[in-house]
Amino acid sequence: MTGEPDELPRLRAEVYALQARLDRRERRAATVRMLRRIGAAVLIAVTAFALVMSVVGIWSARTALNTDRWVATVAPLPKDPEVAAAVADFATVKLFEAVDVEQRLRSVLPEQAAFVAGPLASQLHAPVRATATKVLGSDQFQRVWIELNRRTHQRALAVVEGDSELVAVHQDRVEIDLLPLINEVLRTLSAQLPTLFGRQLSLPDLSSGEIPADLRVRVEDSLGVTLPENFAQFTVYDSGQLWAAQQAVATAKRSLVLFLLSTLVLLVLAQLVSPDRRRTSLQLGLWLVVAAVAVTAVLRAVREQILQNVPEGLYRDGAADVLTAVFSQLRTRGWQMLWTGALLALLMYVIGPGRGPVWLRRRTVAAWHAIRRGAVTGGQALAAHGPSWTARHLDAVRVGGVAVAVVFALLLSSWTALLAIVVVLAAYELLVTVFALRSTRAG
Repeated sequence: MTGEPDELPRLRAEVYALQARLDRRERRAATVRMLRRIGAAVLIAVTAFALVMSVVGIWSARTALNTDRWVATVAPLPKDPEVAAAVADFATVKLFEAVDVEQRLRSVLPEQAAFVAGPLASQLHAPVRATATKVLGSDQFQRVWIELNRRTHQRALAVVEGDSELVAVHQDRVEIDLLPLINEVLRTLSAQLPTLFGRQLSLPDLSSGEIPADLRVRVEDSLGVTLPENFAQFTVYDSGQLWAAQQAVATAKRSLVLFLLSTLVLLVLAQLVSPDRRRTSLQLGLWLVVAAVAVTAVLRAVREQILQNVPEGLYRDGAADVLTAVFSQLRTRGWQMLWTGALLALLMYVIGPGRGPVWLRRRTVAAWHAIRRGAVTGGQALAAHGPSWTARHLDAVRVGGVAVAVVFALLLSSWTALLAIVVVLAAYELLVTVFALRSTRAG
């Protein structure tokens, strides 16, 4: 009995020590959990931006840095009204610079009528521009346009990859030479207005798509003039920052596979570190939306910066349509990433333990059961009374089916859609007829 007073304090001390140790473990566990949550949040944010940038990198590798895909992307541009108007105007201006039209008109007009050479030359701008527009839209020039862009893109890639003499000469400039277009316009004008040049011009036929290396010399010889060094060359990008941008693109091209693997590793690591993977997946969806919007904003700013370097008006409108066509696939991928992120975040929220998700799930289950009960009841009623009702209103049911088919035929104009509408309508008419016959036989 004498040991009991000493034993009680000792036991209390042990309890206090164990409780303190347990508290330290809980605090340590809470700290570790908080650090894991923060680490997972940071990793998943980086993963989202890396994933969006991977999409941009894949687009660059497949389109911007692939000559065949690039040519396929820009091939339809001459058919675009804004682009055709800008290029035709550019070609007209350059042609009038190279050919002194007023002087040529003065030389073929009688001396008494020489004073009309100036106004007449001004009036020729419109038909020459119309001729250039017509040439741009022709199938013959389409082959020239494809070859022209193929050469330009290969030249740009040579600058990026550093395997061309152009690296030392034109580090900050990539140009399209529109002399082939000038050649075709001159051929057409020579056939329509031979007196304008005093003779039939002997210019190469480029309808096959082949552009001769001595095209400039042959045009100069035919016109009897010396063309400026940069005649009819349209600068696609002229900026002191192009060299750094090209090197960044080249680095991204070489490191694309490594970047994709790193993105996958980041995603797996974030899920392993996370104490709540559902929450981390929800954050991934939200960050995908943020990253897609941020990258889209950056690309829009780059687009606006490029357009600011283009003269306002006709040329800027044409350049805007070119950029829209070039970035169309990337814009589609951006929207896909945005909607994927939004749907992922919504799904992870709906399956969560919060009051809102729990209430929503319960309501959804209740609605599903109600729909099932309604479907069963409706099916039973349809089986019992549907045939007789259909038999009584057979003509109205048939006409209703035809009316619905007509509406869809007006909305969907493709041959495949029309064929599908005909097949569905035939099946519907057969079904309601059989349905009505069942009631007649039963009666």
